[in-house]
Amino acid sequence: MVEKQTVRWFVRLLLCLLAGAVSCKGKYSAPVLVDFYVADIDLPEIRDRGKLIASTEYNSINYFIYRGEPMGFQYEMLRDLSDHLNIRLELVVENDLEASFDALNRGDCDLIANNLTITRERGKKVEFTYPIGQTRQVLVQRKPKNWRSMHPSELDRVLIRNQLDLAGKTIYVQQNAAFVSRLKNLSEEIGDSIHVIEVSQEAEELISLVASGEIDYTVSDENVALVNQTYHPEIDVATAISFPQNLAWAVRKKSHELKREIDEWLKSYRSSLSYALIYNKYFKNQRSADIMRSDFFTLSSGKISPYDEAIKRYSEMIDWDWRLVASLIYQESRFYPHVESWAGAFGLMQLMPSTAARYGVGRQSSPEKNIEAGVKFIRWLESIFADKVEDPEERIKFVLAAYNVGVGHVLDARRLAVKYGKDPDKWDGNVDFFLLNKSLPKYYRDPVAEYGYCRGEEPYRFVIEILERYKHYLNITREAEDQIAEKAR
Repeated sequence: MVEKQTVRWFVRLLLCLLAGAVSCKGKYSAPVLVDFYVADIDLPEIRDRGKLIASTEYNSINYFIYRGEPMGFQYEMLRDLSDHLNIRLELVVENDLEASFDALNRGDCDLIANNLTITRERGKKVEFTYPIGQTRQVLVQRKPKNWRSMHPSELDRVLIRNQLDLAGKTIYVQQNAAFVSRLKNLSEEIGDSIHVIEVSQEAEELISLVASGEIDYTVSDENVALVNQTYHPEIDVATAISFPQNLAWAVRKKSHELKREIDEWLKSYRSSLSYALIYNKYFKNQRSADIMRSDFFTLSSGKISPYDEAIKRYSEMIDWDWRLVASLIYQESRFYPHVESWAGAFGLMQLMPSTAARYGVGRQSSPEKNIEAGVKFIRWLESIFADKVEDPEERIKFVLAAYNVGVGHVLDARRLAVKYGKDPDKWDGNVDFFLLNKSLPKYYRDPVAEYGYCRGEEPYRFVIEILERYKHYLNITREAEDQIAEKAR
């Protein structure tokens, strides 16, 4: 009997080691004993993939678009991290915390970049990084209507200042947030019931509902609450319900190398000027209220620029997503209609005078006419590459490069790709390489390069930046449209 039990124990141990120790690439890693699936993806696999996929929340602090530019505390930190790792960053938006944890462990993302409170329960599912900051949880409540005329001591008497006074109160919090467990513990501590209602809305949405009078109470991290108080002065956030707590990012339990690299980076980054500037920009900026109320705070308005309607209308001429055209216009002019380059290009779409004249526009033409002319120019470029690059998504990259540097240099890069055994119909890692390096004599003096020297880094970056910004526009405008539709219902 003892011998059989020993054999069964040995078989179980062997199966456990085989299941946890061998990745899809056959390399050994220390087994992670968990009762749910965790993708075996670490920093080497992420480098092989060529991009770091990070999940974050969309709100007025973490990640948003203002006047066409992606911004946010988490976004800027992630951008600095990706520069440090020398890996391209891809952002996905997810405001459901449980869905974020599931996506992380499935391998759909590599990092959850939110202000995550470190808790024992969450630690069973993920590994937390070195802290990105500290905060405490505070009660968000509405001040009385005449609060401006009240003395602070009088205000304190009518607001909840003692946690014992939360007895019997109903508090709305984001589903699966750390606030839930804190309120349940607090209910035990005060020996009375606190009615906690978990909802799908995230903290900033709930703060807005308190400000508008639709709910009485919510809970938020103090740093987030203080920012929201700048554009909701009618809320009070001075009552703490927790001690200071560390905030961190989360990675998979099997991503040991990624965690180690991020931890080392964060330890030095947290004491850097870059971190201080970013923190002050988003948590201590007096312009936060102006940004939030702006018609071009995309998260609340759904707008990217003052010219969205014209961009949507003319984009139909070329069957491009209007947000892609918007990203091109931002790249060219930052949506300033009267800007002019040193080379003479002008207007929203920075058309050269000869190109603009071909489509009947000049410097005095309206912004809408400049957009129309620019889109017609794109349509002409599309016609050149239509029978050369069959895949429409690939063709967009060729057209964008040609918009920046001219058709001739892009055709040269295609011919060089053929000569050196690359695919002339593929951009990434093929044609883009030869355009990027067309400033080198080896390539611009090659007999197949009919148009000679080209400073290729500019069109190379032009394509990358437009397409990356386009993804940000897709992320935020979709969420904004969903929010606006939800409010309308």
